[in-house]
Amino acid sequence: MNRRTMAWMMAASFLGAAGCAGGEEAASPVVTGSEKVLIAYYSWSGNTRFAAETIQKLTGGTLFEIKPVKAYPTDYRACVELARKECREGSRPELAGKVEDFSRYEVVFVGTPNWWSTMAPPVRSFLTGYDFRGKTVIPFVTHGGGGMAHCEQDMRKICAHAQFRKGGAFAGSGIRQAEQMLAKWVNEVISIRK
Repeated sequence: MNRRTMAWMMAASFLGAAGCAGGEEAASPVVTGSEKVLIAYYSWSGNTRFAAETIQKLTGGTLFEIKPVKAYPTDYRACVELARKECREGSRPELAGKVEDFSRYEVVFVGTPNWWSTMAPPVRSFLTGYDFRGKTVIPFVTHGGGGMAHCEQDMRKICAHAQFRKGGAFAGSGIRQAEQMLAKWVNEVISIRK
């Protein structure tokens, strides 16, 4: 078996079952000023970071990287094993930073890799660390074949008092060529008031 095939098989097992973006959100995009938009994300490989930075360029919002105090292993296999354990346990690792004046944001894009069919544990920590009452949450996920899986559904459980807009799921392997797809999706879910 060649390296590429082996890597794909590992990624598929790591990322879990197939899923899709969607939900019963309103068709019209939420309208807000760019100063009221937060793009919070966790990225292990850099794929979710790229998506978050693209969303920031499109919206003019504030970028916030979700960082655990203890970083995940840089070795892929070690990270996969730790992620599997933490996802099964519903872990919420301690985070290294906080969003300043979280209350000023109306719209929060929340980005995560799809790990074992759910959000990465640092994203769970982020979501449980703030009051999302009255906020609009827009999930975005990078994946290796598992799509949205349960990521959005699990975010909705944690942020039960928030409004949600259609989540976006983007293949990690093609994320750097997906700027048009990201722009189309962002325009569907949010409109920036000038």
